[in-house]
Amino acid sequence: MASKDEIFEKIQTALVDALGVDDDEVTPEATLVGDLGAESIDFLDIVFRLEKTFKISIPRGELFPEDVLTNSEYIQDGKVTEAGIAELRKRMPFADLDEFAKNPVVQDFGNLLTVADMCRFVEGKLEEAAE
Repeated sequence: MASKDEIFEKIQTALVDALGVDDDEVTPEATLVGDLGAESIDFLDIVFRLEKTFKISIPRGELFPEDVLTNSEYIQDGKVTEAGIAELRKRMPFADLDEFAKNPVVQDFGNLLTVADMCRFVEGKLEEAAE
């Protein structure tokens, strides 16, 4: 299985290629949308590159559960409800949602996912595949 450093390097390469950013911009703390400028269309490219690089399958909505953010059951007045936060925590155990949960404005969600979160996601997928 790949080491944490190898996983980071491969994710870094995928993000550089998909987003046209420089290597040094892709740090573990960098957010995909806020820091690296990813847009919704880029996420398809990123998922494709991760699947190809790591030989894993990433079902739609698993890494970026955008369906939660468009579901009226989980959104009220432009904010994610407690039920929505619970659903996001369940579906995104690799992401730190504590700060977002304090003021869960839907439009701020894009600034949540970091490169480190993606690394944890891929590590989890590789562990699943190894079992």
